Amino acid sequence: MTGPTGLVVLTDRRAARRPLVEVVAAAVTGGTRWVVLRERDLPRAERVALADDLRQVLTPVGGTLVVAGPDPLGGAAVHLPAAGPYPPPRLGLIGRSCHDEAELGRLTVEDYATLSPVYPTRTKPGYGPPLLPSGLASLIKASPVPAVALGGIETSGQVRDCVRAGAAGVAVLGAIMRAEDPGAVAAALQGAFDAGSRVGVR
Repeated sequence: MTGPTGLVVLTDRRAARRPLVEVVAAAVTGGTRWVVLRERDLPRAERVALADDLRQVLTPVGGTLVVAGPDPLGGAAVHLPAAGPYPPPRLGLIGRSCHDEAELGRLTVEDYATLSPVYPTRTKPGYGPPLLPSGLASLIKASPVPAVALGGIETSGQVRDCVRAGAAGVAVLGAIMRAEDPGAVAAALQGAFDAGSRVGVR
C-alpha cells in the first residue's frame, strides 16, 4: 500500500459543523481519498463503529482510512505519534508524525511521515514554531520517506506552496471540519494540489 497523496483530511468531530460522517462524505465527493480518523477519546467500540462508517464512504471510491494510534480498528493502516511505539506494529501502511530531523532519523519501516506545523494552526494554538514552506522543504529533503505537510493549511495558495516544497500530500483539519461546504473546500484544495503537480513543481 502506498502512502497518502493529494488532500488528506484529519477528523475532529467537535469542530465539525455537521455529523462527522456527513462531513467526510462531502469531502470525498470533493475529491478526498485519504482520511485520518482521530477521535482518540472515544471508547474503542465507538471508534470501531465510526471507522466502519468511514470505510463505507471511502471504499467505493478507492479511498483509504488511516487510524491515528497503533490500533488499526479492523483495518491495516495507522498513523503513529513521534513518541512511539518503536518499532511500529507490522501493518499494511504506517505513518509517523515528525517535526524535525531527529524524529525523521528514528524512522525505520514507516511508509510516510507528516511534517508539522507548516503554518500557525487554530487547532493547536501556540504549537510550533511553524516550519513555513522553507523549513518544510528542508525537512522533506532530509526525509527517508514521502512527506505529508500538516498544520494550518487552509488555502489553495498554501497547498501550492507545500507542493513546491516537495510534499507528497497536504493534510487539513479545520479547513474541512469547520467549512460550511466541505465538498467545495475539498475540491478547491485538491484542485490546487493537482494543478501544482501538473506543472511539475513537485
